[in-house]
Amino acid sequence: MRVTVIIPTHNRGRLVVRAVESVLAQTYAPHEVIVIDDGSTDHTVGSLARFGDSIRVESRTHAGVSAARNYGAALADGDWVAFLDSDDEWRPEKLERQVALHGERPDLEVSQTGEIWIRDGVRVNPCKHHAKPQGDIFLASLERCLVSPSAVMIRRNLLIGCGGFDESLPVCEDYDLWLRLSSRLPFGLIDEPLVTKYGGHRDQLSTRYWGMDRFRVRSLRRLISSDLLGEDQRRAVIDVLGRKCAVLAKGARKRGRDDDAESYEQIAAGVVDG
Repeated sequence: MRVTVIIPTHNRGRLVVRAVESVLAQTYAPHEVIVIDDGSTDHTVGSLARFGDSIRVESRTHAGVSAARNYGAALADGDWVAFLDSDDEWRPEKLERQVALHGERPDLEVSQTGEIWIRDGVRVNPCKHHAKPQGDIFLASLERCLVSPSAVMIRRNLLIGCGGFDESLPVCEDYDLWLRLSSRLPFGLIDEPLVTKYGGHRDQLSTRYWGMDRFRVRSLRRLISSDLLGEDQRRAVIDVLGRKCAVLAKGARKRGRDDDAESYEQIAAGVVDG
Protein backbone atom coordinates (compact mmCIF):
# COMPACT_ATOMS: atom_id res chain seq x y z
CA MET A 1 0.00 0.00 0.00
CA ARG A 2 1.57 3.28 -1.13
CA VAL A 3 0.94 6.01 1.44
CA THR A 4 1.90 9.63 0.86
CA VAL A 5 2.32 11.65 4.04
CA ILE A 6 1.48 15.34 3.71
CA ILE A 7 2.64 17.86 6.32
CA PRO A 8 1.43 21.45 5.84
CA THR A 9 3.42 24.04 7.76
CA HIS A 10 3.70 27.79 8.20
CA ASN A 11 6.39 29.43 10.34
CA ARG A 12 6.96 26.36 12.49
CA GLY A 13 10.63 25.69 11.89
CA ARG A 14 11.14 23.95 15.23
CA LEU A 15 7.87 22.06 15.47
CA VAL A 16 7.86 20.71 11.92
CA VAL A 17 11.17 18.94 12.57
CA ARG A 18 9.53 16.94 15.35
CA ALA A 19 6.63 16.05 13.06
CA VAL A 20 8.90 14.88 10.23
CA GLU A 21 11.04 12.84 12.60
CA SER A 22 7.94 11.00 13.83
CA VAL A 23 7.02 10.13 10.23
CA LEU A 24 10.50 8.89 9.33
CA ALA A 25 10.45 6.72 12.46
CA GLN A 26 7.37 4.80 11.30
CA THR A 27 7.52 1.00 11.37
CA TYR A 28 5.70 1.07 8.03
CA ALA A 29 7.70 3.28 5.68
CA PRO A 30 5.56 5.74 3.71
CA HIS A 31 5.87 5.85 -0.05
CA GLU A 32 6.81 9.53 0.17
CA VAL A 33 6.76 12.43 2.60
CA ILE A 34 5.74 15.84 1.24
CA VAL A 35 6.08 18.96 3.37
CA ILE A 36 4.11 21.91 2.02
CA ASP A 37 5.73 25.13 3.20
CA ASP A 38 2.82 27.55 3.12
CA GLY A 39 4.74 30.80 2.67
CA SER A 40 6.87 30.63 5.81
CA THR A 41 9.01 33.66 6.63
CA ASP A 42 11.03 32.05 9.43
CA HIS A 43 13.67 29.31 9.27
CA THR A 44 11.22 26.54 8.35
CA VAL A 45 12.75 25.63 4.98
CA GLY A 46 16.28 25.73 6.37
CA SER A 47 15.36 23.51 9.29
CA LEU A 48 14.08 20.86 6.90
CA ALA A 49 17.35 20.67 4.97
CA ARG A 50 18.72 18.18 7.49
CA PHE A 51 16.39 15.49 6.13
CA GLY A 52 17.86 15.64 2.64
CA ASP A 53 16.19 13.39 0.09
CA SER A 54 14.13 11.62 2.77
CA ILE A 55 11.41 14.20 2.25
CA ARG A 56 10.13 16.47 -0.48
CA VAL A 57 9.66 20.13 0.39
CA GLU A 58 7.38 22.27 -1.75
CA SER A 59 7.14 26.00 -1.02
CA ARG A 60 4.25 28.15 -2.15
CA THR A 61 2.65 31.51 -1.47
CA HIS A 62 0.77 31.56 1.81
CA ALA A 63 -2.81 30.44 1.17
CA GLY A 64 -3.84 28.62 4.35
CA VAL A 65 -3.82 25.07 5.63
CA SER A 66 -6.66 23.83 3.40
CA ALA A 67 -4.91 24.99 0.25
CA ALA A 68 -1.64 23.47 1.47
CA ARG A 69 -3.27 20.09 2.13
CA ASN A 70 -5.05 20.11 -1.23
CA TYR A 71 -1.83 21.05 -3.01
CA GLY A 72 -0.02 18.18 -1.32
CA ALA A 73 -2.76 15.75 -2.32
CA ALA A 74 -2.53 16.92 -5.93
CA LEU A 75 1.22 16.27 -5.92
CA ALA A 76 0.98 12.91 -4.16
CA ASP A 77 2.05 9.74 -5.95
CA GLY A 78 0.58 7.38 -3.36
CA ASP A 79 -2.79 5.65 -3.55
CA TRP A 80 -3.46 6.73 0.03
CA VAL A 81 -2.86 10.01 1.81
CA ALA A 82 -2.14 10.58 5.50
CA PHE A 83 -2.02 14.10 6.91
CA LEU A 84 0.03 15.33 9.84
CA ASP A 85 -0.23 18.88 11.15
CA SER A 86 3.22 20.30 11.76
CA ASP A 87 2.64 20.81 15.50
CA ASP A 88 1.61 17.18 16.07
CA GLU A 89 3.48 13.87 15.98
CA TRP A 90 2.81 10.18 15.41
CA ARG A 91 3.60 7.10 17.42
CA PRO A 92 5.95 4.80 15.44
CA GLU A 93 3.28 2.19 14.67
CA LYS A 94 0.61 4.62 13.48
CA LEU A 95 0.83 3.95 9.74
CA GLU A 96 1.42 0.22 10.20
CA ARG A 97 -1.79 -0.14 12.20
CA GLN A 98 -3.86 1.78 9.68
CA VAL A 99 -2.43 -0.06 6.70
CA ALA A 100 -3.32 -3.34 8.43
CA LEU A 101 -6.86 -2.12 9.12
CA HIS A 102 -7.47 -1.21 5.50
CA GLY A 103 -5.99 -4.51 4.39
CA GLU A 104 -8.51 -6.31 6.60
CA ARG A 105 -11.38 -3.97 5.66
CA PRO A 106 -11.13 -3.19 1.93
CA ASP A 107 -14.56 -1.54 2.15
CA LEU A 108 -13.10 1.29 4.23
CA GLU A 109 -11.80 4.26 2.28
CA VAL A 110 -10.99 6.46 5.27
CA SER A 111 -9.95 5.83 8.86
CA GLN A 112 -8.49 7.56 11.87
CA THR A 113 -6.82 6.64 15.13
CA GLY A 114 -7.12 7.75 18.73
CA GLU A 115 -4.95 10.55 20.07
CA ILE A 116 -3.38 12.08 23.14
CA TRP A 117 -3.92 15.77 23.86
CA ILE A 118 -1.14 17.90 25.31
CA ARG A 119 -1.99 21.51 26.13
CA ASP A 120 0.69 23.88 27.42
CA GLY A 121 2.85 20.86 28.24
CA VAL A 122 0.16 19.10 30.29
CA ARG A 123 -1.83 16.05 29.20
CA VAL A 124 -5.54 16.80 28.94
CA ASN A 125 -8.26 14.15 29.06
CA PRO A 126 -10.92 14.69 26.37
CA CYS A 127 -14.53 15.09 27.47
CA LYS A 128 -16.97 12.27 26.83
CA HIS A 129 -18.53 14.16 23.92
CA HIS A 130 -15.17 14.14 22.13
CA ALA A 131 -15.13 10.33 21.94
CA LYS A 132 -14.36 9.21 18.40
CA PRO A 133 -17.11 7.17 16.71
CA GLN A 134 -16.70 4.67 13.91
CA GLY A 135 -18.81 3.31 11.08
CA ASP A 136 -21.67 5.71 10.34
CA ILE A 137 -20.36 8.78 12.15
CA PHE A 138 -22.43 11.44 10.39
CA LEU A 139 -25.02 12.23 13.06
CA ALA A 140 -22.45 12.13 15.86
CA SER A 141 -20.26 14.59 13.95
CA LEU A 142 -22.85 17.33 13.42
CA GLU A 143 -22.28 19.13 16.73
CA ARG A 144 -18.49 19.24 16.60
CA CYS A 145 -15.57 17.83 14.64
CA LEU A 146 -14.75 14.32 15.81
CA VAL A 147 -12.11 13.52 13.20
CA SER A 148 -8.55 14.81 13.45
CA PRO A 149 -6.63 15.49 10.22
CA SER A 150 -3.43 14.27 11.91
CA ALA A 151 -5.09 10.91 12.57
CA VAL A 152 -6.62 10.33 9.13
CA MET A 153 -5.64 8.03 6.30
CA ILE A 154 -7.79 8.32 3.16
CA ARG A 155 -7.81 7.08 -0.42
CA ARG A 156 -6.32 9.80 -2.56
CA ASN A 157 -8.89 9.47 -5.36
CA LEU A 158 -11.70 9.83 -2.82
CA LEU A 159 -10.18 13.01 -1.42
CA ILE A 160 -9.57 14.50 -4.86
CA GLY A 161 -12.97 13.41 -6.14
CA CYS A 162 -14.93 15.13 -3.36
CA GLY A 163 -13.08 18.42 -3.87
CA GLY A 164 -10.78 18.17 -0.86
CA PHE A 165 -10.75 20.74 1.92
CA ASP A 166 -12.83 23.87 1.39
CA GLU A 167 -10.26 26.64 0.94
CA SER A 168 -12.81 29.37 1.67
CA LEU A 169 -13.10 28.26 5.31
CA PRO A 170 -10.30 29.63 7.52
CA VAL A 171 -11.25 27.12 10.26
CA CYS A 172 -13.62 24.15 10.56
CA GLU A 173 -12.49 23.03 7.12
CA ASP A 174 -11.96 19.54 8.55
CA TYR A 175 -15.47 19.49 10.07
CA ASP A 176 -16.83 20.38 6.63
CA LEU A 177 -14.91 17.69 4.76
CA TRP A 178 -15.66 14.87 7.18
CA LEU A 179 -19.39 15.67 7.10
CA ARG A 180 -19.45 15.55 3.32
CA LEU A 181 -17.70 12.19 3.34
CA SER A 182 -19.45 10.61 6.33
CA SER A 183 -22.86 11.43 4.85
CA ARG A 184 -22.23 8.53 2.49
CA LEU A 185 -19.24 6.52 3.72
CA PRO A 186 -18.27 4.65 6.92
CA PHE A 187 -15.18 5.74 8.85
CA GLY A 188 -12.78 3.21 10.35
CA LEU A 189 -11.23 3.71 13.77
CA ILE A 190 -8.23 2.32 15.60
CA ASP A 191 -9.17 3.32 19.12
CA GLU A 192 -5.62 3.66 20.39
CA PRO A 193 -3.65 6.90 20.98
CA LEU A 194 -1.32 6.77 17.97
CA VAL A 195 -1.21 10.56 17.52
CA THR A 196 -0.06 13.23 19.96
CA LYS A 197 -1.77 16.57 19.42
CA TYR A 198 -0.20 19.65 20.98
CA GLY A 199 -2.21 22.74 21.85
CA GLY A 200 -1.87 26.04 23.62
CA HIS A 201 0.51 27.81 21.23
CA ARG A 202 -0.52 31.20 19.95
CA ASP A 203 -0.58 30.42 16.24
CA GLN A 204 -3.26 27.74 16.51
CA LEU A 205 -6.11 28.57 14.16
CA SER A 206 -8.71 27.56 16.74
CA THR A 207 -7.46 30.33 19.05
CA ARG A 208 -7.40 33.02 16.36
CA TYR A 209 -11.09 32.93 15.45
CA TRP A 210 -13.95 33.58 17.88
CA GLY A 211 -17.28 31.83 17.48
CA MET A 212 -16.18 28.71 15.62
CA ASP A 213 -19.82 27.77 15.08
CA ARG A 214 -20.04 30.66 12.59
CA PHE A 215 -18.04 28.54 10.18
CA ARG A 216 -19.90 25.35 11.03
CA VAL A 217 -23.13 27.16 10.16
CA ARG A 218 -21.70 28.01 6.75
CA SER A 219 -20.82 24.37 6.22
CA LEU A 220 -24.21 23.07 7.36
CA ARG A 221 -26.10 25.49 5.13
CA ARG A 222 -24.23 24.30 2.08
CA LEU A 223 -24.70 20.70 3.09
CA ILE A 224 -28.48 21.17 3.20
CA SER A 225 -28.37 22.59 -0.31
CA SER A 226 -26.31 19.68 -1.64
CA ASP A 227 -27.55 16.36 -2.99
CA LEU A 228 -25.55 14.35 -0.47
CA LEU A 229 -28.17 13.91 2.24
CA GLY A 230 -30.96 11.45 2.82
CA GLU A 231 -34.17 12.75 4.37
CA ASP A 232 -33.26 11.69 7.93
CA GLN A 233 -29.82 13.25 7.57
CA ARG A 234 -31.31 16.46 6.25
CA ARG A 235 -33.71 16.75 9.19
CA ALA A 236 -30.84 16.21 11.61
CA VAL A 237 -28.75 18.92 9.93
CA ILE A 238 -31.67 21.36 10.06
CA ASP A 239 -32.11 20.68 13.77
CA VAL A 240 -28.42 21.25 14.57
CA LEU A 241 -28.26 24.32 12.33
CA GLY A 242 -31.24 25.86 14.08
CA ARG A 243 -29.73 25.33 17.52
CA LYS A 244 -26.34 26.71 16.50
CA CYS A 245 -27.95 29.79 14.95
CA ALA A 246 -29.98 30.38 18.12
CA VAL A 247 -26.83 30.32 20.24
CA LEU A 248 -24.98 32.63 17.85
CA ALA A 249 -27.91 35.04 17.72
CA LYS A 250 -28.11 35.19 21.52
CA GLY A 251 -24.37 35.84 21.77
CA ALA A 252 -24.53 38.54 19.10
CA ARG A 253 -27.30 40.39 20.92
CA LYS A 254 -25.31 40.31 24.15
CA ARG A 255 -22.46 42.03 22.32
CA GLY A 256 -24.79 44.59 20.79
CA ARG A 257 -24.47 43.14 17.29
CA ASP A 258 -28.16 43.16 16.44
CA ASP A 259 -27.61 42.87 12.67
CA ASP A 260 -25.67 39.65 13.14
CA ALA A 261 -28.30 38.33 15.53
CA GLU A 262 -31.08 39.00 13.04
CA SER A 263 -29.09 37.32 10.30
CA TYR A 264 -28.74 34.11 12.30
CA GLU A 265 -32.40 34.19 13.31
CA GLN A 266 -33.39 34.55 9.66
CA ILE A 267 -31.15 31.65 8.65
CA ALA A 268 -32.75 29.38 11.24
CA ALA A 269 -36.27 30.49 10.36
CA GLY A 270 -35.70 30.09 6.63
CA VAL A 271 -34.28 26.59 6.94
CA VAL A 272 -36.98 25.35 9.27
CA ASP A 273 -39.78 26.91 7.22
CA GLY A 274 -38.30 25.50 4.04
